[in-house]
Amino acid sequence: MAIDVTKTLRKALVELRAERERISGQMAAIQTVLGAGGSRSRRPAAKGSASRGKRARKSMRAAARKAVSRRMKAYWAKRKAEAAKGKGQGSK
Repeated sequence: MAIDVTKTLRKALVELRAERERISGQMAAIQTVLGAGGSRSRRPAAKGSASRGKRARKSMRAAARKAVSRRMKAYWAKRKAEAAKGKGQGSK
């Protein structure tokens, strides 16, 4: 008696496609929930990712470094002034 392998394979293929659709729907629902939280947390590293090493950092251009430098100098000057103002009032 000959076994009809084609019929069995087609049935398996239909079942696998249905399973894939079900899993895709679940993945979409999870992504929607994670995206709706407002915060994007980093995904945990996979087991094998440690062997790949660290990602290279993008370097800043000189203009960007100067802009950051100016902002940080202003930030720290403001904090220093506020701290000095706070110390002067506290000693009365």
